[in-house]
Amino acid sequence: MAVVIRMKRTGRRNRPCYRISVADSRSPRDGRVLETLGLYDPVSPDQEKQVTLNVEKAQAWLRNGAKPSETVHSIFKRQGVYVDDLDRQKTTSKVRKRPGRSKVTAASTSRNAAKTMRADRKAARQSERIAAKRAAAKAAAAAE
Repeated sequence: MAVVIRMKRTGRRNRPCYRISVADSRSPRDGRVLETLGLYDPVSPDQEKQVTLNVEKAQAWLRNGAKPSETVHSIFKRQGVYVDDLDRQKTTSKVRKRPGRSKVTAASTSRNAAKTMRADRKAARQSERIAAKRAAAKAAAAAE
């Protein structure tokens, strides 16, 4: 059973309130939960009352392998749930090696040549436009 920590929506229309809860990943968002860890009220004007969280229970579920959602992960970071090693495990990911990306092929050389040619033509058009504007400005100044 894959266990996730996610938010369960409560509250009325245009006034959301969420319960931070531990649930089976197959259950629906507002469905059956294993345990409720706290409350998140994003509309509350008081910053201290926006999040109420049982930090010890959250750390215990994380140690047991529960995966938090992105929003819950950011709330946990703000509340200081993560010990250094748990936070490092969540944020570090392996960089995939892709050797074909640096390989020079006929298609890539022709694509790069076309790209430089377009850039050169664009620069030439821009310099012509600037020269025409300057010439018009000189002619206007001479006419006055």
